[in-house]
Amino acid sequence: METVSRRRFLKGTLAAAAAALVAPGSARGQGGSATPVLRTIDIDRGESQEVLLSSGARAKVKLIDVEETRDALRSAIRRARVKVELNGETVELFSGNYQLPLTAAGVQIDCPVTRGYYQNCDPWEDSWGLDKDARLRLWPEGSPWMAPGTFVYPVRQIWFATGTQMGNEPSFVDGGDAPDGRKIYYHSGLDIGGCEGMVDVVCAVEGLVVSAGGEALPEYPDIPFYKRGDHDYVYVLDAQGWYYRYAHLQSIDPAVRAGKRIARGQKVGVLGKEGSSGGWAHLHFDIKCRQPSGKWGIQEGYAFIWEAYQREHAPAVVAVARPHRLVAVGARVGLDGSRSFSARGSVTQYSWTFTDGSAATGKTVERAYDRPGSYSEILKVTDSLGQVDYDFAVVQVVDPARLADLPPTIHATFAPTVGLRPGDPVTFKVRTFRTEAGSETWDFGDGSPPATVRSDGNANPLAADGYARTVHGYEKPGRYLVRVERTGHTGAKAIGHLQVRVGD
Repeated sequence: METVSRRRFLKGTLAAAAAALVAPGSARGQGGSATPVLRTIDIDRGESQEVLLSSGARAKVKLIDVEETRDALRSAIRRARVKVELNGETVELFSGNYQLPLTAAGVQIDCPVTRGYYQNCDPWEDSWGLDKDARLRLWPEGSPWMAPGTFVYPVRQIWFATGTQMGNEPSFVDGGDAPDGRKIYYHSGLDIGGCEGMVDVVCAVEGLVVSAGGEALPEYPDIPFYKRGDHDYVYVLDAQGWYYRYAHLQSIDPAVRAGKRIARGQKVGVLGKEGSSGGWAHLHFDIKCRQPSGKWGIQEGYAFIWEAYQREHAPAVVAVARPHRLVAVGARVGLDGSRSFSARGSVTQYSWTFTDGSAATGKTVERAYDRPGSYSEILKVTDSLGQVDYDFAVVQVVDPARLADLPPTIHATFAPTVGLRPGDPVTFKVRTFRTEAGSETWDFGDGSPPATVRSDGNANPLAADGYARTVHGYEKPGRYLVRVERTGHTGAKAIGHLQVRVGD
């Protein structure tokens, strides 16, 4: 992350940019009358374009090169490095995968996707609508990424409460990132994991509900990627002409019906695992709009939800150890905490604790694994003011000689995630994938006896009782690192971690 661009909205230096933006409350949700803050271009190697920014300034952009690094097991892109010339300066970007826009040459810029993501991918839909080598988005320096007062964080829980799958990350929570011959499903929306049936989903924007529970307005026949009968979906159209999809909802609020207007922050429904979720509880949130190609495509939303969460919750420090990694037994893999963030200082310490008991320090570290499994490595970051946060790097390790016996994966959740006080009951839910052997064991991180439960191993992805449930309370305030694990039929373990904050 780039320090200056990340702090602009936190320090309130938005006045100049906000003057050119749509006023809060002016959106009507129909006709696309509002103008987005960002400007989007699709560009080929060697091509130059001049971009008129929302501030009225102009930026000159040339795409110099795109370098895509693929893994040896799936041939999936794990890093796409994009080199551009921006107003005469050479700038290096990385595409998607929890990257935020950076500031350079008087402009904010990011790269949501490159053309290489179309190779060896699940062909069922063209999520991006990209016809050239790369897509770039540009904002004025110091500008917010979404107009102030128009966008809120869509889930009522803490940031990174549990598993996520963000833009360009191969699907993995439900065991999907497996070198078994299937096409790669790069996640193009935002999957925000949560505790099934216990987390409210709210509308990120003001707009018009054009579809809810499978009922769509007939005057909107071109809802992008809409499939009639999707009972767990809600689609909202905003004043920019962007469609927002909320999927896998366990229930939809009765007030949310096709043809009704919806307010920013209004409850949409409850987080679940319905429909095509793969059996793991999460909100699939994505934004679709017309792209420079003229096609419908994803408007990458990670920066928008990050900015909204920062404004609403003002976290002091955020550890980021994602995306997940996939590696063969014996091969070395890098873990990266450099995307971590401090609001008032800078991150000064990066401490890693590994599942084998070893430890390391540094923004980036390398290690190898001698046996298959799904590992969860702990990253602790400390800033210059002594404030700390934790995140967890998921590493899936497979034996290329035994692809028929892939290790299990695991999804752990808890609720509530905010406002916990000593003595409050906390509900923990867990589901393991790719095995029906064994059971899950919880260590709640407070010295209490472990708890054993048994999920269904995703035998029936939509089973109402697929997640195993237990309840625990904490006697003292503090931050607790919770661990849950299950051993599969081959002896490989799946390990998950959670960070629970009590009285914090």
